[in-house]
Amino acid sequence: MQFQMGFDTSQAVGYHYGKFPPSELDYSKIASPLAEAAAAIAGYEQMLKGIHNARLFLTPLERQEALSSSRMEGTISTLDELLEYEANLEEADSMPPARMDTLEVHAYRMATGRAEHRIDAGDEPSSELLCSVHSTLLGFTRGQEKSPGKLKTEQNYLVAGGKIVFTPISPVNLEQGLHRLFSFIRDSNVHPLIKTAISHVEFESLHPFNDGNGRVGRILITIMMWKLGLLSRPYFYISGALEKRKDDYTERLRAVSATGDWTSWCVFFLEAVRSQAEMNLAKAEEIRELYDELKETFRSLLSSQWSINALDFVFENPVFRNSSFTNRSGIPKQTANRFTRVLLDAGLISTIRPPSGRRAGLYAFEPLLRLVRM
Repeated sequence: MQFQMGFDTSQAVGYHYGKFPPSELDYSKIASPLAEAAAAIAGYEQMLKGIHNARLFLTPLERQEALSSSRMEGTISTLDELLEYEANLEEADSMPPARMDTLEVHAYRMATGRAEHRIDAGDEPSSELLCSVHSTLLGFTRGQEKSPGKLKTEQNYLVAGGKIVFTPISPVNLEQGLHRLFSFIRDSNVHPLIKTAISHVEFESLHPFNDGNGRVGRILITIMMWKLGLLSRPYFYISGALEKRKDDYTERLRAVSATGDWTSWCVFFLEAVRSQAEMNLAKAEEIRELYDELKETFRSLLSSQWSINALDFVFENPVFRNSSFTNRSGIPKQTANRFTRVLLDAGLISTIRPPSGRRAGLYAFEPLLRLVRM
């Protein structure tokens, strides 16, 4: 946030000028957490490689990442609100208004997609890439007045409980700080997980934007783990683990500048990676098991060559307008309409809002929603 007169500065910690990257780490403390985190990521990656369409099973986790990362910044929405908003996007002319918090969570998903698209196209992590991500994140939400896509030009501060707790790098030193960060990402030979840990805390300490730094910094974690070869696709989402230990997270970040304790931060980060990888793996396997269980159910109920198309569609869109189902599932329209009636009668989908005039009905695929709601 920008500085405002009247805040208590007695507990403020300042940016660690001249101390990035760290000159040394205590690997006697890091070795075991690093091995455990690397093994957990490898197990998660193996599962991803064994799934024909990984995105189908991980889209629910991506949505939960958007909710968790946004919630860490005080933006509160629910999975059902987010899904209903996204289901209504194709009917923009008649869609009901959404709460701003829900719009911001959706913007997080859009920003993550922008980062993925740019890295897929061959871009490297850079100031320009993160400015593009930031522009998407803040472009149509409450942050649109806080210079979306632009680096800060005035000193910003982190405030908690009416007190300034951290003073990031000054705007006059920001360009040089970002240059050091991206040179470290590009040229350092440390383990990719250690590199990701150090880069995240440095980005948050630079705090290069007027708003949205925490969310952009967590997106940077995902794209770095992908770009550095830890993942074959950017399908790792860490905000759930960080949210569970939010106070530790913010204190460990602050301690790097306060005492130079990069080692404890790295240990904390590696523990979060291990925990999140195990949670992601367990949840993805539950989703896959549900999918396999329902394959035969859909085949038997729908008695059609299009039954798997229907199953794939509801897994990727567990809240949907029937118009989207008929237009985007690849199923002939008449057949899709029959499927909707059959799935309703079988209790596999439920009606959120019935059809009204020209407006298609809104439906929920409850078996998946019951599994992924938090």
